[in-house]
Parts: sequence; C-alpha cells; structure tokens
Amino acid sequence: MVGIFSLVTGWPGPSGFGSSFTAEQVTQGIDGTNLTAIITGGASGIGLETSRVLALRGVHVIIGARNVKAANEAKKTILTEIETARVDVLELDLCSIRSIRAFADNFIALNLPLNILINNAGIMFCPFQLSQDGIEVQFATNHIGHFLLTELLLDKMKNTVKTTGIQGRIVNLSSIAHTHCYKNGIRFDHINAKEGYNDKRAYGQSKLANILHANELSRRLQEGGVNITVNSVHPGLIMTPLFRHSAVLMNFLKFFSFFLWKNVPQGAATTCYVALHPRLKGVTAKYFVDCNEMTPSSYARDEALARKLWDFSHELINSVSKP
Repeated sequence: MVGIFSLVTGWPGPSGFGSSFTAEQVTQGIDGTNLTAIITGGASGIGLETSRVLALRGVHVIIGARNVKAANEAKKTILTEIETARVDVLELDLCSIRSIRAFADNFIALNLPLNILINNAGIMFCPFQLSQDGIEVQFATNHIGHFLLTELLLDKMKNTVKTTGIQGRIVNLSSIAHTHCYKNGIRFDHINAKEGYNDKRAYGQSKLANILHANELSRRLQEGGVNITVNSVHPGLIMTPLFRHSAVLMNFLKFFSFFLWKNVPQGAATTCYVALHPRLKGVTAKYFVDCNEMTPSSYARDEALARKLWDFSHELINSVSKP
C-alpha cells in the first residue's frame, strides 16, 4: 500500500527518493570519473538517458547497441550537451550468441576496466518468433543474451575489482511485469514452443528470469567472496519504443492511468541510483522500485527456481552454440 501511495504521489521512500525524482537528481554530486560502464540498449529510451546521466557524472560509457548508426547519433547528442563526456559505441545484438561473443571480445580488446554493467536492453510483447539461434525471441533477448554477456564479462569485472579496489556493480532491468508470468514461473519444457505462447506472459517470464539471474549470480559471487553486487530494478511505466508492438493498447491504458506513468528522466532514475549511489555499497540481490528496495514475487524469491534457471540457461546456450 505504501508503494502505491509513493508511486502516485512521488513521495520519497526510505532512500530519500521516490517516483517523481529524475536520474540527474538521484545522482547529484556523485563523481564517476574513475568508472567505466557498459550499458546495453544505451542509445534510446531510458537507456539513452542512463548513458547521458552516467556520462554527466564522469563515467566512461560504452553503449552496446544493435543499430550502430543510431547509437553513434546518440553519442553525438550526448557530446553536444556534455563536451567532456567519454562515450564509445560497440555493436551488440542480444538476439545473437555470435554477436554477444564478438561484443565481449571487442570490449576486452579495448583493455579498459569494467566497473558497472547495466543490462538494460529489452523487447516487449512481441508476436511469437524465434531468434536466429532458435530461442523464443523475448527470452533470448531479455534473459539469455544478458546471461551470456554477463558471464563473458565477469572475469574482466573481477580483475577490475582486484586492481582498483572499487566494488563492481551489475544491474539487471526487470519489471513489475515479472509477476505476470506463466504457471510455475518459467516454461522450461516449452521455452521455444509456439503452442501456449502468450506475448504478455512471455515478457513476464523473461523479466522474472532477470531477477532470478541477478539473485543466483549474487549468491555465487558472495559465496566466492567476490566484491561485486548484483541487483534488479523496475524502472516504472514509461512510453518508450519498447511498446511498439502494442502502442494502441498502451496509449489506451495510459489515458486511464496517467498518474502512474513516468517520463524518461524519471524512468532512468532507479537504474542510475543502483548503479552509482554510494548508499548502495555492499547491497546485493535486491529488487528496487522508485529507488527503494521492494519485495518481488514469490517466484522471484525462489532459490531453487533460480538455480534451475541458471543450469537451464547454460544448457540452452551450449545446445545452440556452434563449435
């Protein structure tokens, strides 16, 4: 009830921030000049605002984007506003295992540190289709792509932690839609099946997977004494290009729930807060809404389900990867 009140009124929660705060406001005064961050999907929507605000705070931003031309335009936009910004672009198609591996190789070849990984990119409410690797496209893009990317970059982040002494941070963009998934949470036995497919529940399944991934990775890192935190965030309801497959429906819903929707600067706030704020040092395996910790669904808190998804994701990647 308190969460709904805060969402509608914008009233600050325990963190001192609420739904009405922008990404610039929640990172005010933070110096990120010694940090490097990768932001997937950082060329549009809340990803672009996240890139802009992190660059504003001095972070060296690497935008991973499928559309390199659009990403370079986004880079120009940021540099026009922030002349001292450090922004680079690398091609990344999260629907393609080959592209993900190439991105990781290309980033590592730059010999840069990696302090922050923001798994931001995503697609929503798509008609049924399979990725080029034969995986249902929402699960492939929103979960499997980020799962593999994180794994490929983890050693780089661990090495950065060792050499700099600065805690690493991984942020998975989930959604409140994780509560609207399939029965039992994940359709392990029918992950790529057209029969029974529902675009809304498939999206919810992928967002549930984002939280489960964050929690299981956090558990493993903590068990190994690694100084890297992993958290999940719900950015809020924002009208971005993600809604292109259901724009008419979303505009209709927005008309009747206008008080629940955020603008893009507000939508990027929770991501930027969790990625940069010193108050979050050592905080891991948590789910944040409006810059405040919230309790996710029972499926999202199921440790056995998280471990099962971890193993399943590895098996799925191995089954489609070419030698």
